[in-house]
Amino acid sequence: MLSLTCKTAIKAAIYLSSKSEGGEKANIKEISERINASEHTVGKILQLLARKKIINSLKGPYGGFYLNEEQQEQPIIHIVEAVEGNGLFKECGLGLQACSASHPCPIHNEYEVARELMEKIFRERTVRVLCNTVNEGLTYLID
Repeated sequence: MLSLTCKTAIKAAIYLSSKSEGGEKANIKEISERINASEHTVGKILQLLARKKIINSLKGPYGGFYLNEEQQEQPIIHIVEAVEGNGLFKECGLGLQACSASHPCPIHNEYEVARELMEKIFRERTVRVLCNTVNEGLTYLID
């Protein structure tokens, strides 16, 4: 359901949250190493997230990327919508344009349930909550 770009954006925000809690900033190289993604991809994603005010960036020798308190409390749906757009949780599971309850695709009913659950998770989970589970060693950002 989520693109690789979107998954990488979520992982980058979670990593930035862990750094930001200590008042630190992170650069593209560090983030890409910590989430196992290419520097080029991470750079593009961070630029997009900064433009959308989901993260902050500061230039200069003490610069880098970081999240403020308010950004750490934002739901993950903000990242998903910034990367994927607003239609992700309305799309057909098989990509049909006219899929609906009256004209369903073969997986319409099951996919609708899964899609609604995913949207609920992304609306309820904040960057900080996901960061905390990583910091506590309960979840991981890389294999």
